[in-house]
Amino acid sequence: MTEKAESKPTRTELEKQVTALEERAALLEKERDEHLDDLRRVAAEFENYRKRVARDQASLAARAHERLVKELLPVLDDLERALEACDSERGRVEEGVRLVQRELQEALGKEGLVEIETNGNFDPHVHEALLSQPSEQDDGAILEVLQKGYRLGDRVLRPARVVVSQGE
Repeated sequence: MTEKAESKPTRTELEKQVTALEERAALLEKERDEHLDDLRRVAAEFENYRKRVARDQASLAARAHERLVKELLPVLDDLERALEACDSERGRVEEGVRLVQRELQEALGKEGLVEIETNGNFDPHVHEALLSQPSEQDDGAILEVLQKGYRLGDRVLRPARVVVSQGE
């Protein structure tokens, strides 16, 4: 039986392999450095984007506050006039206060403020039961509104505070 001898690579072949591996390593390092540069650039762009969005949000909030305050300034003026009229004519004061209340409601209505309905049964999502008392009405019926509740869009700003029936 003849055994085949495994041939060992020669020094030159080994040097060629080492050179090829070194070239491959250099190429991979170059690719790695390019990818790291890309990542750093993307990270810097994202950080700039984040800062720009935060600035834009702050600017938008400031403009929204400014618009609301501008709409409420006439209400403030009317309240001052009503207080001045308090000294001279009592009958016109009630009319003036009603006018101011209506103006304020309209200004806040333009901003999306809506009064929470209190007709019907208690809803824990929009009502807050401060008291419950026996009555001839069904259990859970709203008997009295102690403080109106408001919603702005889909969010409840303040729940309506109510007295609820316990039933008979």
